[in-house]
Amino acid sequence: MTMTTAEADKILSACFAPWVRDLGLRAEGVGEDRAMLRLPWSEGLAREGGALSGQALMAAADTATVIAVSAARGAFVPMTTVQQSTSFQRPVTGSDVLIEAVLTRLGRRMAFADVTLTDAGSGALAARASTVYAILG
Repeated sequence: MTMTTAEADKILSACFAPWVRDLGLRAEGVGEDRAMLRLPWSEGLAREGGALSGQALMAAADTATVIAVSAARGAFVPMTTVQQSTSFQRPVTGSDVLIEAVLTRLGRRMAFADVTLTDAGSGALAARASTVYAILG
């Protein structure tokens, strides 16, 4: 049974630190091996020059991976980031960002994902990330 976006949103509101919740991430779609989140544009997340900060994008990619692993496992389980590598392609200014995490491998104790971050206004690729998680529960 696939997790619903409402169930994913409940994980977003219950299982993350307050500063992550302050990003305003919400689920746009969830599948058996993936999750799509939306990071709403906020001046508060922009750096000097008006572009969305890389830190906010990296946190969004990390969080999307948690939702993708939770969807694949059927529920949230304790996990922790082991590695994340992010390549920034272009700045995002004044637009939401769509974050899609796709699991490339899910084992009993480790999960691997590829994440794309897209400017929701233009459809242009903003960044790519790869993430590795240790599943603790």
